[in-house]
Amino acid sequence: MQQAKTQYLGTLSTIPNLEDQLQRTRNALAVLIGQPPGTLPQVAENQGLIPLVDRVVLQDVPANLLLRRPDVRAAELSVAAQSALIGVAESDFYPSLTLLGSIVWSADTLNGTSRSLDLIGGPSLRWNLFDHGQISNNVRVQDARLQQLIETYRDKVRQAAREADDAATGLIKSLERERILSEAEVAAKRSLVLASAQYREGYSDFQRVLDAQRALLEQQDNYLVARSNAVSNLIALYKSLGGGWYSAQPKVDDATRQQMEKRSDWGDLLSEPVAPLPHKVNSHE
Repeated sequence: MQQAKTQYLGTLSTIPNLEDQLQRTRNALAVLIGQPPGTLPQVAENQGLIPLVDRVVLQDVPANLLLRRPDVRAAELSVAAQSALIGVAESDFYPSLTLLGSIVWSADTLNGTSRSLDLIGGPSLRWNLFDHGQISNNVRVQDARLQQLIETYRDKVRQAAREADDAATGLIKSLERERILSEAEVAAKRSLVLASAQYREGYSDFQRVLDAQRALLEQQDNYLVARSNAVSNLIALYKSLGGGWYSAQPKVDDATRQQMEKRSDWGDLLSEPVAPLPHKVNSHE
């Protein structure tokens, strides 16, 4: 009886720690979505296990989904901007023609004083004939920066591919481990039923029942840990492929929009874009 009580109290002592971790996780989620810490209605309304994808789906994921990632897109746009700066630097090799003009009106408050109106205009030609070496070095500098950004872009793509491959591999292995542990849990439950039946019939002592209960609890705990790892890998895979960066929620909530409109004139910049109407297909199409 004391062994059973020890096992029961030891299992019971893990519940407060799990509840503390649960509350801390809920507070972290609340802060991330801009809500005060506390209970989350979204979590309370959605109960049950998070659905996982099948292994077959992972084999059909296109690699061009990596281009949706914000870091990859930012690196790509930096390369495009730096490429344009090379053209700007090369433009100093050629003359530049500028049309200048000004109007000057001068007058005095005294009566009888003269008033004048001056019109000044004309073209201006600028050509750095004696700065060829400096211009060439500037072009080389801009080209070197472009190559540096190209290498940075390639590194971003390689890092994105590595993160996606690690997450996919981790998800596949977690699913395999989850399947094995699910079968082990069924076997542990069957073992507990048999041990309890033998104890009631007097064929074994209660120690075998305790061992069966301990084994079942261990397998159930391992199963939940494996499924948690699978969910974490699924989230990592979704994130590594650029998913989840676009939200259906409005960019600015109503309360914030009203405060900003009271301070400044934003026009229609804070308004949400109107969703396009679905295309209607005629019967003759």
